Amino acid sequence: MLNEVYNRRIIELAGTIPRIGRLVDPDATATAVSRLCGSTVTIDLKMDGDTVTAFAHEVKACALGQASSSIMASNIIGSNADELRGLREGVRKMLKENGTPPATGKWADIAVLEPVRDYKARHASTLLTFDAVVDAIGQIEAKRGAKAAAE
Repeated sequence: MLNEVYNRRIIELAGTIPRIGRLVDPDATATAVSRLCGSTVTIDLKMDGDTVTAFAHEVKACALGQASSSIMASNIIGSNADELRGLREGVRKMLKENGTPPATGKWADIAVLEPVRDYKARHASTLLTFDAVVDAIGQIEAKRGAKAAAE
């Protein structure tokens, strides 16, 4: 039953998470926590304009949270805010509304998370990295807005 969720590719991704650690001077830091299982992802983000230029994270999560974080860390540099918000919404829809994962492109590995749809208790840990990234983008935009208003 859970074998399709914890497949070989999920385990591979979970075991090879890039960009582990923290950034020295991030533009924003965000933490997402699954209340159900206690999984936690903390991300640091730097952006130049609308584009992600640096990313690091600490991942204390199950294999699904680790796999999601691995996919994020492998592909986030060069992505823009709208793309990442859309990605988060697409993954949410894939899990909760039978949406389809990206079929091609740099985010195609998201498809390995599709079997999680049938296990609602695993949705929150799978979404952690996406939620944290969108939170950090919002923080950066709010800081920029406050700075612009003060000028």
